[in-house]
Amino acid sequence: MVVSRLHETGIPVMRLDPADLPGKAVLSAEYAHGDFDGHLSVNGHVLSMRGLRSVWVRRPGEPAAHAAHPSPWLTAETGQALFGTLHSASTRWMNHPRNAEQARLKPWQLRVAHLSGFAVPPTVFTTAPRVAQQFTEEHRSVVVKSASGPPRDDPALALPTTLIGPDTDFSAVAAGPALLQRYIPKRADIRLTCVGDRLFAARKTAEPGQVDGRYGDTEHTWEAVPAPERIGKSVHEYVALAGLAYAAFDFAEDEDGIWWFLECNQGGQFGFVELETGQPISEAVARWLSPRKTDRRVTGSHW
Repeated sequence: MVVSRLHETGIPVMRLDPADLPGKAVLSAEYAHGDFDGHLSVNGHVLSMRGLRSVWVRRPGEPAAHAAHPSPWLTAETGQALFGTLHSASTRWMNHPRNAEQARLKPWQLRVAHLSGFAVPPTVFTTAPRVAQQFTEEHRSVVVKSASGPPRDDPALALPTTLIGPDTDFSAVAAGPALLQRYIPKRADIRLTCVGDRLFAARKTAEPGQVDGRYGDTEHTWEAVPAPERIGKSVHEYVALAGLAYAAFDFAEDEDGIWWFLECNQGGQFGFVELETGQPISEAVARWLSPRKTDRRVTGSHW
């Protein structure tokens, strides 16, 4: 969707999967005479680092994964070459890999959410069964969910957020960190997409007793809604603290209309929201990536 918007405005785009380097993609970078220049070539399209305006990172493959003889060493070497070259260029990122890596950490997300002024449900991460038991006894209705999401190598695996109570056997918590959070009875799910300084909020009415809005069909669709001023202020504070140009926030709206922060996905999907609401999110991303009219440097597209 974003690439189509870029093409409509005549912005040149190169699409690169790091997994295709070396092989389908070719890289050269030279550091000499106090200066730097580099080139990437993909399917006959050549890009100079001096012409690179912006980089959109979109679920990249692991460097050298498609090489004829892949290995951990080759992945490390290729990553050094590729990211070192891109970081040497004068460009901006959506999102910068360093900031994106930190932004994926759920415990860190919750702390930044506190600092940004969001309402955050009481949460605990623990490998101590007794701590999990005490937390559940205190809050009674608690959900357990994955911090990292489904494993990338097993996309068919479903890990829904699950409601549990004090009678749960917590002994298995000792085998791996558990994420427990006070259950928020919700009347709606909220997805708020932040692109630069632009906010796109959408609301989907929840079914009675619904716990995880990602699973199960409902009769409701996403509808565009205005973001409350307080929420907008907190969103801008969050992305500033996290160093993000793009972020997808998930909230649970309770019966009192309070938006409870659940998570912030630095690479969250937006297509399904745009298709149902008509919100111009892909256009906003394309505008952020696009050079000024007086600047003809190339815009790098997603990985």
